[in-house]
Amino acid sequence: MTTPFPFTAVVGQDDLRLALLLNAVSPAVGGVLVRGEKGTAKSTAVRALSALVPQVDVVPGCRFSCDPASPDPGCPDGPHAPGAGGQYRPARMVELPVGASEDRLVGALDIERALSEGVKAFEPGLLADAHRGILYVDEVNLLHDHLVDLLLDAAAMGASYVEREGVSVRHAARFLLVGTMNPEEGELRPQLLDRFGLTVEVAASREPDQRVEVVRRRLAYDDDPAAFAARWADEEAEVRARIVAARELLPSVRLGDGALRQIAATCAAFEVDGMRADIVMARTATALAAWAGRTDVLAEDVRQAALLALPHRRRRNPFDAPGLDEDKLDETLEQFADDDPDPDPGPDGGPGGPDGGPDGPDGGGPDGGGPDGGGGRPEAGDEAPRQGEDPAASPASEEDGRPQRPGAGEQQAVRAGEPFRTKVLSVPGLGEGAAGRRSRARTEHGRTTGARRPRGTLTKLHLAATVQAAAPHQRSRGRSGPGLVVRRDDLRQATREGREGNLVLFVVDASGSMAARKRMGAVKGAVLSLLLDAYQRRDKVGLVTFRGSGADVALPPTSSVDAAAARLETLPTGGRTPLAAGLLRAHEVLRVERLRDPARRPLVVVVTDGRATGGPEPVALAGRAARLFAAGGLASVVVDCEQGPVRLGLAGRLAGELGGTAVTLDELRADSIAGLVRDVQGTSRRAA
Repeated sequence: MTTPFPFTAVVGQDDLRLALLLNAVSPAVGGVLVRGEKGTAKSTAVRALSALVPQVDVVPGCRFSCDPASPDPGCPDGPHAPGAGGQYRPARMVELPVGASEDRLVGALDIERALSEGVKAFEPGLLADAHRGILYVDEVNLLHDHLVDLLLDAAAMGASYVEREGVSVRHAARFLLVGTMNPEEGELRPQLLDRFGLTVEVAASREPDQRVEVVRRRLAYDDDPAAFAARWADEEAEVRARIVAARELLPSVRLGDGALRQIAATCAAFEVDGMRADIVMARTATALAAWAGRTDVLAEDVRQAALLALPHRRRRNPFDAPGLDEDKLDETLEQFADDDPDPDPGPDGGPGGPDGGPDGPDGGGPDGGGPDGGGGRPEAGDEAPRQGEDPAASPASEEDGRPQRPGAGEQQAVRAGEPFRTKVLSVPGLGEGAAGRRSRARTEHGRTTGARRPRGTLTKLHLAATVQAAAPHQRSRGRSGPGLVVRRDDLRQATREGREGNLVLFVVDASGSMAARKRMGAVKGAVLSLLLDAYQRRDKVGLVTFRGSGADVALPPTSSVDAAAARLETLPTGGRTPLAAGLLRAHEVLRVERLRDPARRPLVVVVTDGRATGGPEPVALAGRAARLFAAGGLASVVVDCEQGPVRLGLAGRLAGELGGTAVTLDELRADSIAGLVRDVQGTSRRAA
């Protein structure tokens, strides 16, 4: 495959090229998810594939790209006579925008004609356009969940179903699905990750010569795109011919019992959930053999299939990084290689690369990154610890009044405690933000609560309200037949209530009063638990910390909960408690974010013991800062971290000034007895 950028300039691009080509050979593999940092030619590589996929033979005039040799019997433009003449055209590459509506994706019915004439007037969507071609979703991790569900269901079933108020249309939708994403902007849910057949990680090369070649080719393309394309035309034709040959050979490839046992043993050894991984590995290994021009699946095919199909299925929780332990993989394949035609991947390590894997000769790949080969974040304490620090000395340092030098009075970062299931914290009232799972909101999906006149395009018809609006006018409109005479003014949009995602802004006290190891470990465990809850509820998160002489935005609002967890892990502690500075910085973050995303409602979670010791008149200043939140109607929760038999109740007082509620670390647990008693007492007071 050729593009304006050399694949050698991006680490992992060889695997990306192979994954895309395997899907072109066998779309049943299930698509490709490309993960990588910005500027690594992810989109360029995907778009280059469209020039390599062979042309398709279609029925002339069919909006659904039916094959003349075997037309879809349920095609809305059909029926088509079998064996009718066709015409060849290039396979389409259709891009799905992140902000697309459901109707744009699956198509839309003309409800007015369906009610008045009984006609299924259907306008095809992007799934119909992509049939027998490529469907590309850039930033797939930012796509709304309900669109991702529709997209992956269509990819799995090979068909799209559109149903509106009892009117149903079905059409074929078989396409090569490719998604790209930057993990810094948020992750896909594990169950959605599993629906992609293969995944590839890419990163920019640090070799100057390769980066120079990227710039040189880019400039050459910009100067004369036609000449640049002509330069690579012959190689593109060769790759296209090889894809056609591999497709023809694919039905003849034999997947022996030995290879099947290796596949099953590998999936079992890595404890992947379900059976989809086994099926994807089998299809990928078969496509690899066909791509190589062989009719037997070898051990090297199984190994490469595992490297492409398993890393994203190994995530046991949202904060695990994708990865695969290649030593463990090789041991498993050798153990079950007795009946395999070629158990030895060869001295060059097989298709993983000349050094036995895609990680390069320095051995700094998944095996060297940690015991599980995941290549994830370093564990707390991997960095060189600071020497000569006494954990018990930190609280005294916050009262000594000395200015805090970088690192002065600071403790080594404490590891978070074990996460737990938290109570549901929500924003009161009814919002209209992005779809999620936290607070009540008016949404496109959910239970129907009423009807209104549509503002723009009708998306969800309220049938009863529409009939009720049209009924009084039937005589004046001259109705004579069985159908209703419905006009556009009669149509009613269903109003629905569901759940929205919020911006959860964590304001964490990292001062000396919080610095005792056991205490800070419990606090980090609580915040990590809340982050896990935010991940599951599709929230954006931000992190503000305060200690010493001021407050810092450790993480601006983002969809990447993983990034927040990583910042929390290395959070230093020590020094005074500038509570007011933390609250004011949080208020400023929310002000800016409201301009960027006004529909997303915030929830402020302040994690502190309520002390205020930083700055002049710290208590009074903190009170004035807290009242800014109450005046703005911002929802807030104070997680009271005060421990011990004697408690001052400062966090509860802070919650009152914020206009929010306070919960202790114990009450934060969903299964907490104290939290249950508190909820029952609160319900009783409201009932009284």
